[in-house]
Amino acid sequence: FLRLQNHFGHPYAVPRMGGSQSWNTAASFVTNTNWQSYSGENALGYVVQMAGLAVQNFASAAVGIAVAIALVRGLARNRTDKLGNFWVDLTRICFRVLLPISIVFAVVFVGAGMIQNFHDYHSVTTIAGGSQTLPGGPFASQEVIKELGTNGGGMFNANSAHPFENPTAWTNWIEILLLLCIPFSLPRTFGNMVGDKRQGYAIVAVMAVLAILSTVLMVGFQTAHHGTVPTAVGAATEGTEQRFGVPDSAIFAAGTTLTSTGAVDSFHDSYTSLGGAVLLIDMMLGEVAPGGTGSGLYGILVLAVLSVFIAGLMVGRTPEYLGKKIGSREVKFASLYLLSTPMLVLVGTAVAMGLPGERAGMLNTGSHGFSEVLYAFTSAANNNGSAFAGISVNTTWYNTALGIVMLLGRFLPIVFVLGLAGSLARQRPVPASEGTLPTHRLLFVGLLTGVTLIVVALTYFPALALGPLAEGLR
Repeated sequence: FLRLQNHFGHPYAVPRMGGSQSWNTAASFVTNTNWQSYSGENALGYVVQMAGLAVQNFASAAVGIAVAIALVRGLARNRTDKLGNFWVDLTRICFRVLLPISIVFAVVFVGAGMIQNFHDYHSVTTIAGGSQTLPGGPFASQEVIKELGTNGGGMFNANSAHPFENPTAWTNWIEILLLLCIPFSLPRTFGNMVGDKRQGYAIVAVMAVLAILSTVLMVGFQTAHHGTVPTAVGAATEGTEQRFGVPDSAIFAAGTTLTSTGAVDSFHDSYTSLGGAVLLIDMMLGEVAPGGTGSGLYGILVLAVLSVFIAGLMVGRTPEYLGKKIGSREVKFASLYLLSTPMLVLVGTAVAMGLPGERAGMLNTGSHGFSEVLYAFTSAANNNGSAFAGISVNTTWYNTALGIVMLLGRFLPIVFVLGLAGSLARQRPVPASEGTLPTHRLLFVGLLTGVTLIVVALTYFPALALGPLAEGLR
């Protein structure tokens, strides 16, 4: 589609996308990342937006949910190799969940003033007497699946800061609701499928604790920064859309990085250094609070497996989770899952910083410039798609490298998750005993929260210390 779009010609002529950028964009939308090294209003026509990218918005979101359900079936089923039918799961998720909700909220968005048409560009005269070109487009229908599927790729370069994609303060909150609703709902599905709703409530409690902590820190850093200008005006307002203000923008930023959405209603590169660190940490957590559609649930369940393994080591007994023994095979799958994304982030960042040509593309030097590169690879490997900007990423090297990282960051963890699911499904159930760790109580909630934070701290702290922490503590 991207290489042939110059032949479509409706509603306006757009050039075909270059080879490396086409690769990057295709990898981005197939993996639910929606990283964009282009301006959507100039680079893409309506045919590609709707028949190409929007289709991937539905499919990639459904893939994440289908993989999460496969892992839950692995925990719920016994002595079987059957984890369900992927094609059946994919079609049911698209047609029974994503499409109905998208239709309803697309109508809501149109009623709120979001644009939905197939018009060509219009030249209008501004109040000051100048000329401005305004695009038309099917924005409402694209916007709803962009948020609901935790995709994040917008039809405008300004993304959800543009009034055609996000016209009012209350549509801003609806978008936040949409990007959170499926990830926060799936733990209840998990509880129902394993026959104990308390297990789902424990998982969602961990998600909520981490999400609330992130949101409070974000709002705090953006409204009470120690910098001279932010102190003078009462908040860090640079890069913030005036219609939403600093608190609403900070909450949106926390939500979009916690859920692998990547949509933005403000400019993340303009955030305070410690505020930017929170955004990085949100993604480095593995985006499990609540994470993307499906990917958040299977990510936190892998961490739950690791948590009960650690608890088992503490008391000297074989760890169990929902009646399944967590042995060496299960721990290997969990470890490979947890190591794959940091490897991609840190190796990618190191290579980019080690190449003189790529360092020359950095508009900022020092710790902030390093943070921008670190953010790009963190966003790509965790399939988020938001950016710090400040670096020229529309180059052959960055388009190719980030495309590879996005594909590996999506599909390698899925391979390990499905391997773990198969291993669990083949086991015989183990009856609970007095030594079994209850995984529905506050003790387990605290343990899982602590393991999640410690894994991130041990893995990424040196990189964070070189980037946003060094900048913020100067």
